[in-house]
Amino acid sequence: MASYLQIEDISKAYGTKVLFEKIGFNINEGDKIALIAPNGTGKTSLLKILAGKDKSDSGGKITFLKDIRIAFLEQEYDFDPEMSIFDQIMTHSSGFTEGLDDEGLWQYELRVKQFLTSFKLADFSRKMKGLSGGEIKRVAITEMLATEADFFIMDEPTNHLDIDAIEFLEGWLSRARCTLLMVTHDRYFLDHVCNTVMELDRGAVYIYKGGYQNYLEKRSERIASYNAETDKVRNILRRELEWMRSTPQARTGKAKYRIDAFHELKDRASQVYTEKTLSLSDVKESSRLGSKIINCKDVSFHYGDKCYVSHFSYNFQRYEKVGIVGRNGAGKSTFINLLTGNYTPEMVCTDPEEYMKRSKEDSRGLLSGIIERGESLKTGYYRQTGMSFNPDDTVLDIVNDTYLLGRFLFPHDMLNSKVEKLSGGEKRRLYLLTILKEKPNLLILDEPTNDLDIVTLNILEEYLKEFSGTLIIVSHDRHFLDRLVDHLFVFCGDGVIKDFIGSYSEYREFMKDYEASRKPAPKEKPQKDKTAGPAQPVRKARLTYKEQKELEQIEKSLSDMEKEKAELEESISSGNLPYDRLQKASERIGAIIAQTEELENRWIELSMKAE
Repeated sequence: MASYLQIEDISKAYGTKVLFEKIGFNINEGDKIALIAPNGTGKTSLLKILAGKDKSDSGGKITFLKDIRIAFLEQEYDFDPEMSIFDQIMTHSSGFTEGLDDEGLWQYELRVKQFLTSFKLADFSRKMKGLSGGEIKRVAITEMLATEADFFIMDEPTNHLDIDAIEFLEGWLSRARCTLLMVTHDRYFLDHVCNTVMELDRGAVYIYKGGYQNYLEKRSERIASYNAETDKVRNILRRELEWMRSTPQARTGKAKYRIDAFHELKDRASQVYTEKTLSLSDVKESSRLGSKIINCKDVSFHYGDKCYVSHFSYNFQRYEKVGIVGRNGAGKSTFINLLTGNYTPEMVCTDPEEYMKRSKEDSRGLLSGIIERGESLKTGYYRQTGMSFNPDDTVLDIVNDTYLLGRFLFPHDMLNSKVEKLSGGEKRRLYLLTILKEKPNLLILDEPTNDLDIVTLNILEEYLKEFSGTLIIVSHDRHFLDRLVDHLFVFCGDGVIKDFIGSYSEYREFMKDYEASRKPAPKEKPQKDKTAGPAQPVRKARLTYKEQKELEQIEKSLSDMEKEKAELEESISSGNLPYDRLQKASERIGAIIAQTEELENRWIELSMKAE
């Protein structure tokens, strides 16, 4: 295999904080590597050096294989809010497309449209300023994937993506014949895509072939071996110490090399490997929780022509753990804001007539139904965009508790660090501490896994499993959901919210079975029984005749739309369609996807009624 990247002796430090020092490694063709390290230890800094956006402090050498195509995905995507999705990608990728001939440019445009359609962004004319954070991330990933680069370098590719988008990207990368280096905290994504884990630990790099579980086992072995070697060095040091303490007269004749070796032994003997771990024991207990949490009765919420919540009724219970999943823009965060009352009267309207008369400048939505909250409720709400720290504040200004900060991996030398100097993950960890230290009895986490490292996530999961209150989690992290929740609220679109009892993996298996069941199996022609009368239609239990006919029509429509979608995708992939027909085909695929989801929701309702 060809060597795609060779790193030799690169270093990075900020002030007295050394991230890595004179590290080196090699990446070969076909390697798919996940880079793992605690927050603030240099993952993003390393990727920026590789991308040429930062420099090594020690010089060193970075060598990419000549003529390979390299594509970078950064955490923040630079875009023009007034541009359309398609124009944004073509303008932003001009450095890649500059040398392409007409045929090459056409093929790139075609791939862009195919990926956008797969990411459910089939309306290429939408302006960037109207996109959600997850949709912007899909645009950035589309631009990267469409280059068909030989080597992809990605920083947290799953952040802000919904689960459908993650699973599409996961499937594509796992099948693609590409080389990959990525920073990720998504453990399922890591296992399905990567064949190697690279750990950046205490300024050094360690390579482990295999998946996440193998990494954990081999890492433990490495640490145990290192500490065992430290014990051996300490035993030798004791003997050398006796020699050094011998009489002064004898010391004058001591060999200099042995004295130097003693000091080296002394340094090595002090290097025992003790891991700093995040401790949540001090914020484990929650405030007393009464019998009423949040009771919802026939709650609906509309904004403009879009329905985010439709006739939702549910009484949240003490100690239950609920996961909330659904596509970006389906209304998950809106739903949480309704539950917590974070929409003020200026943001909602309860009078339908007033709502219909409102001016275009009125940004209120229409809320109906009843939401009752318990008197003893003490809510801790971890928002996606909830961090509002003053950048000039120090860590100690924000949480004035040195003991608690130490338990949250903020050592003494960081307490006077300004927030603006912290990494994204360190800011998230500090934000989490500000919420947990108030000891809430209802804890709502909106995408809590973004920017948190894997070590922090593992410990947070253990804490949440024992949390003595009610827990609501909005997350795209499948591993996180599988470990914690009892059931899911699935946001299906158009305000429809389904309650699924079980883990996320169980839900996905259910959906796979459902999708397989709607594919019509070959029917055998029944044998005529000459003695029997005319065959009677068999109707499903509890369905009216009208509903039975509707169910049959839905199954036929779903089958027809699946065939039409496959034909359209095949024609798009052919590369022979003129631009106007390509645009119409892409728009039609988007319409089919939307209509399919609507019919599937109705199919589930009727099928459950028939059981």
